[in-house]
Amino acid sequence: MACSAILSSYVAGIAPRVGLGRPALVPRKHALRVRCAGDQDSAPTTPPSPTSTGPTTAPKPQPKVSTKFSDVLAFSGPAPERINGRLAMVGFVSAVAVEVAKGDGIFAQLSNGGVPWFLFTAALLSVASLVPLFRGESVQSRSGAVMSADAELWNGRFAMLGLVALAFTEYVKGGPLV
Repeated sequence: MACSAILSSYVAGIAPRVGLGRPALVPRKHALRVRCAGDQDSAPTTPPSPTSTGPTTAPKPQPKVSTKFSDVLAFSGPAPERINGRLAMVGFVSAVAVEVAKGDGIFAQLSNGGVPWFLFTAALLSVASLVPLFRGESVQSRSGAVMSADAELWNGRFAMLGLVALAFTEYVKGGPLV
């Protein structure tokens, strides 16, 4: 917006001199107006009190987190990617650990009784992830400096990619990775 205002004022100043637009001797009918919009995300300021030294910002109210089942488990909701990421982190670490310990590949682990363990772990982690969300806690409420909500998302995404890459590599190789 600022660039267009600068460009239009520049063109308005040059156009009469180079023969573009209206002649230089004809007065303008309207003055050039430049509008600027303030930052929409900034907190509203309260007027300073007689004892204060300047304007203060009002604290932002926390947005109300929806606890509806359809909102929590929506495609862009807080639960699906987090649950899948947590399951992928546990699955990737356990698949690599069992592969190193026993020498079984990921497909052999699933065919040798891994499906009930997967279902149990998936149900347990899903319920444990959904309980705080249904209580109204936001995802960032327990976020710290090192263990942040964004770090958990990225670790889950990399674990999903790692699990798929492990399965693909074992399929192409025809056996366990190790």
